[in-house]
Amino acid sequence: MKSFSACPNRAIFPCIYRTRCGRNMELWFVRSFMALCVCFVCWTSLGLISSRDWSAFQRDTEVSWIVSDTAEEEVPACSLRYIIKKDDSLRKIFSFLVPVLQWHDSFIYSHWHKLQNEPLPYGWKDQPIDEIGRTLSLLSHPGNSRLFERKTPDACVRCAVVGNGGILKGSRQGKVIDSHDYVFRNRHSSDQATFFQSSTVQFWVNGAVFKSFEDDVGTKTSFYGFTTNTLENSLAAYYEDGFKEVPRDPGIGYIFIPAQTRDYTMLAAAILRVPVPSRPDKGDRPSTFFGYYPENHQFKMIHPTFIQYVTQRFLKSPQLDDYRDVYMPSTGALMLLTALHTCDQVSAYGFITDNYNNFSDHYYDKVMKPLTFYANHDMKMEGQLWKQLHSHKVLWLYQR
Repeated sequence: MKSFSACPNRAIFPCIYRTRCGRNMELWFVRSFMALCVCFVCWTSLGLISSRDWSAFQRDTEVSWIVSDTAEEEVPACSLRYIIKKDDSLRKIFSFLVPVLQWHDSFIYSHWHKLQNEPLPYGWKDQPIDEIGRTLSLLSHPGNSRLFERKTPDACVRCAVVGNGGILKGSRQGKVIDSHDYVFRNRHSSDQATFFQSSTVQFWVNGAVFKSFEDDVGTKTSFYGFTTNTLENSLAAYYEDGFKEVPRDPGIGYIFIPAQTRDYTMLAAAILRVPVPSRPDKGDRPSTFFGYYPENHQFKMIHPTFIQYVTQRFLKSPQLDDYRDVYMPSTGALMLLTALHTCDQVSAYGFITDNYNNFSDHYYDKVMKPLTFYANHDMKMEGQLWKQLHSHKVLWLYQR
């Protein structure tokens, strides 16, 4: 038998397998290597992983999510989707077949089976199937399944997403924001606020304080997004700053983010117009928050698989390793990504920018308050994402 010592040091591995296994081993090694290469190319081309997330893949493989079996909707020529389709890197990250909202018809056994192993807010792990099913059965109006209806197939839906960032103070952007088709605003007590300006839709995030700031942030609200926890905390923490009630514009859409079981419970009580039957909100009445009884179609709820998808594709932070039980995209990020997956043009106001240190945490702060970072969100990663999407002209980010 040929001695290993006869092999030159720099060629010892080829020498070993030729000596011990012969040509069959060599062919097996080459074929295996080629198979791995083919798998990697297919994986990348199918969009299961982006180059930006390759390092994250080393930590954790991507979990597959629910996708619609219907064709992608037709959109007008102005839509950001055409920009995405022309960019290889963006096309691999974005998927417009992942459901954004959950409602009555989305609660089927195959979805339950797929999501029962994922914890909130990414799924329904450890959640009672009857309680989840009962809540979603109440979202039976067609309006619960979509944010808005296009007036005509070629109508360009322009959306603005509005946050509470201090960058908005003195911005004089109020009229521009209110000129959009829809305005999104949301509530999150620990995030810097966010704003978008490019559609007829406006989204609000964080405490929506209008009085004395109309010239900077506008007054129109089409959609208001929140979790029950952040809503209640914000009403207490920002009462003195003027956040005394949630927006109550006629026809406003209330977007629930299912971060905890209580979000499902609160939504059911709001639709049924009854007190919350269980802790920690037992006895609370949704009218305390909304001030009136909205119609069924005004209630929306983000789909767990959408939160899972945007986390893995856009905001797969290293904080997932150390804070997996609490980490999730901020409310503002979820509202902005919701707008990007439903509107044709999107603008963001009040979101974190490179020079965030130049501004207070909120535009309504009476004294300068620096932005504080918490473990449950990766605000710096979110800021980099908005910057990248702005540079690719997928959204317009207000900066100064």
